[in-house]
Amino acid sequence: CRDRTKDDSARAYQNIVIVVMKYSRNSLAFLGFAAAAAVVRVSAFGPASAGRSLSVRPVLGRFTGTAARMSTKEKAETSTAAAAGDSAGAASTSILPEFGAARDSIIETLNAAVATKSMAGMLAHFTNEYFAAASNSYAAGNTEYTPQEAAARFMKALELGMKYGMGEDKFTFGVTHKAIRGRPDDAEELEEGKPNSYDFYKFGCDFFLPAMDLKNSAVLGQENLAKAMEQIKAGENVVFLANHQSEADPQVFSVLLEQVGLGEEAADVVYVAGHKVTTDALAIPFSMGRSLLCIHSKKHLDADPETKPVKQKQNMAAMSEMLGMMKEGGASLWVAPSGGRDRRDIESGDVPIAKFDRKTVDMFRLMGVKSKKKTHFYPLAMVSYDLCPPPDFVEAGVGEERNVRFCPIGINCGEEVPNVGGAESRHMFTDHAFSDTEKLYKETLKAIEDKLAGEKE
Repeated sequence: CRDRTKDDSARAYQNIVIVVMKYSRNSLAFLGFAAAAAVVRVSAFGPASAGRSLSVRPVLGRFTGTAARMSTKEKAETSTAAAAGDSAGAASTSILPEFGAARDSIIETLNAAVATKSMAGMLAHFTNEYFAAASNSYAAGNTEYTPQEAAARFMKALELGMKYGMGEDKFTFGVTHKAIRGRPDDAEELEEGKPNSYDFYKFGCDFFLPAMDLKNSAVLGQENLAKAMEQIKAGENVVFLANHQSEADPQVFSVLLEQVGLGEEAADVVYVAGHKVTTDALAIPFSMGRSLLCIHSKKHLDADPETKPVKQKQNMAAMSEMLGMMKEGGASLWVAPSGGRDRRDIESGDVPIAKFDRKTVDMFRLMGVKSKKKTHFYPLAMVSYDLCPPPDFVEAGVGEERNVRFCPIGINCGEEVPNVGGAESRHMFTDHAFSDTEKLYKETLKAIEDKLAGEKE
């Protein structure tokens, strides 16, 4: 293969695609083939040349970048351009040739395999975003994340999304879900008739790792994190009251905890999840790797009046399961009391954290009292907006456009929230938790900005 030219490789690839498209009736099998084909094609082109001049893509939101000002409409137009075949033109900045070749191969495959133009457009946009982030990561010195690996990871995500997010094998979540970790001898999985050899937890972390600028990321409040984990080990319950910024928050929390030696504890965290992450086809494989309590948030409970009674019944069942978990003790829970992700201010570009809902916090406090186990509440600031920026406005349905950026991330755990307010002024506890989280959030943004400024010097 080394004696072949790039044109030879490209022609051979195109011929194989035509043959597979002609005889394959199964789009899942076709995408599985595309993963291998993209990797082969990129491998033939070789790694990026050392010392190449690059224009690194700016990050969104707090850490500047013109892309931060793009409206939802402008982003939709970008993805439509990519779906139409102008994948290179759809990229907002330069991308290493090898990453661009992998991206173009996958977009071409998607355009041929996906009949719906809008779906092809969204997937093309996601492809473009992911490979731009991977390219910038490689350019920043993370050369272990090669174009070949990026292609394999991305196509694996699409393959799992098609297999478990739609069709006959679509995965259905109960009100609780235990992370599927690829342990075929797991007693619970065997009992449920779902033995599995694939680690969905690791898959999710590995998928987002190339987009995380860990060198400039921040893990603050480590002494509070260590204290919380010791309380969990002692059989007490811990609830992290967090702001929520991106779909990748569970992976962000896990990866950053691993950075400070808390990898095992990270894997045991149970996340309170809304309906989107358990019903969206692309999100489902990532959710399968997380232990979840599936609750319909207040924001989306009233979206469809006809289904509200069913959702309320599911929420009650989830609360019952959570109480049982807390009665056993040693529960580690992550919840976003705002009920959704933080949204940026379109005018300023800033991303303020969303207010905490008092009723949500009160409910968790009540569960803690009923469990008769000591329960601790810690404010937790998440800085991950730029990694996977959500739409500017809340969308009730699933299938949103995915954005990915190579950027720093951060977490900051504050001191335990004191038991203030009492029965008459319960709002004081929520206000205190929110105020602490907001302060921690600003501290974390400043720490990341200082790291970035130091790197430029």
